Amino acid sequence: MEAISHSRAAQVAYQDLLRLHLDDAASELLGSVEERHRGGRVYLYDRFRLGTEMKSRYLGEGTPDLRARLARAADLRADANARRTTMARLARTLRAEGFVTTDRDTGSMLGAFARAGVFRLGGTLIGTAAYALYQGDLGVRFDSEELAQTGDIDFASFERLSLALGDRVEENPGAILTALKFDPVPGVADRQVWKWRQNRGQALVEFLTPAFGDERVKPLPALGVSAQGLNYLNFLLADPIPAVALYRAGILVQIPRPERFAIHKLIVADRRVGGPDQAKARKDRGQAAFLIAVLAQDRPDDLAEAYGDARSRGPRWRERIAASLARMPGAEGVLRGLG
Repeated sequence: MEAISHSRAAQVAYQDLLRLHLDDAASELLGSVEERHRGGRVYLYDRFRLGTEMKSRYLGEGTPDLRARLARAADLRADANARRTTMARLARTLRAEGFVTTDRDTGSMLGAFARAGVFRLGGTLIGTAAYALYQGDLGVRFDSEELAQTGDIDFASFERLSLALGDRVEENPGAILTALKFDPVPGVADRQVWKWRQNRGQALVEFLTPAFGDERVKPLPALGVSAQGLNYLNFLLADPIPAVALYRAGILVQIPRPERFAIHKLIVADRRVGGPDQAKARKDRGQAAFLIAVLAQDRPDDLAEAYGDARSRGPRWRERIAASLARMPGAEGVLRGLG
């Protein structure tokens, strides 16, 4: 599949829209910024008074970019009306430039999840719904609807992060999904709920979390849900990036890094061979091949680092990657050529 770039105007419009959404999020600071240190990382909280109580609201990891935005929170609040007008204009520009838009049902769900704090509290959109959003980060068009569209929406988060944050979503995702006409699907063995099915269609929403051997269902307290544990998912979720889903004036979400997504898809495709979802392995390989081709041209160092990282994690990782690449001689050659 040949990658076709969006116009320079579209790429600039997307980056501007993303920047404005990040500004908008920082403008919601209510009190003072508090730092908390865990595991060698710094996490920032909004500490404010509500009545007679002091409250803390998780803001994100203490990156220089977030710190700079929070330092300008007052100015960003003052610019809110002008910023939102510009955001709507940029979203119109991206639609006119041919960006893949988010359908109404998915957009409503992502918007509700964003307002509840799902992405702020570590939730990451994964799967094909996330893949479609790489059009903005990579500045490329998707010329195959089969690869960019899906009825399934998957979210994931680290269990340890969810336990450590000390904050919770403002509205439970289960309640949001129920309001959007999704029914819970209890697990067969333990009746725990980690997925919901749309009662007027086939859309399925699942919550996932990394596993390290035992793929059991685990709680994600910050998100107020349970999640199915999956091996290899920790690789995908490392250092996610912000992205804008194109619905209305855009919705700020969090997705995996594209190079990690590509390599993880090689692993997922091999795991599906011979299983109930093996028909999806072709799509997995197609998405991986497309991203590998784009990244090898535009971000070869990032791709090489992710590929080397995955291969360094043990023989089983290497075997799964090699099994998928054996069906993808073009992608195998590209990765081998990275050095």
